[in-house]
Amino acid sequence: MTVPLTLLGLLEREPSHGYDLKRDYDTFFGRGKPLPYGQVYSTLSRLARDGKVVVGDVAPGAGPDRKRYVITDRGATEVEHWLTEPVEPEPHLQTLLFTKVVLALMLDRPAEEYLDTQRAAHLRRMRELTEIKRSGELVDVMLADHGLYHLEADLRWIETTGARLDALRKAVRS
Repeated sequence: MTVPLTLLGLLEREPSHGYDLKRDYDTFFGRGKPLPYGQVYSTLSRLARDGKVVVGDVAPGAGPDRKRYVITDRGATEVEHWLTEPVEPEPHLQTLLFTKVVLALMLDRPAEEYLDTQRAAHLRRMRELTEIKRSGELVDVMLADHGLYHLEADLRWIETTGARLDALRKAVRS
């Protein structure tokens, strides 16, 4: 996810302070990876430099003055363009899983063990996401669904690849 465009989208909703933007970003988009304050303010500085936001009201704070950022027409146009453009369809044809399996076969290492270890890691993560679905709020449930669907596809690939290892071994060694 692109942080600058997400912050612009949050600003299109309403003018906000950096602290509020970080809170909203972390609440909806930063699951497991909160946005550092430094990144929020450096991103806002670049957006201001590029004419996509301006500083509105400035109020004194306990530390530095609290600036309220306001999206400009240029920023709103960029958000509109970004939202209407489709996301590049995934998955990419070259993945880390594929690379590790092929290299293991090329190097005469036990690709089967790698696939078993990866399967176990995927199943652990699926159990974690399933628990989130049971106890989480709607945003968490929807993110968990997205993750589960991707993990299910990976597991299908792991199973298919395991069944084809002998043929793949021959192909990469020839």
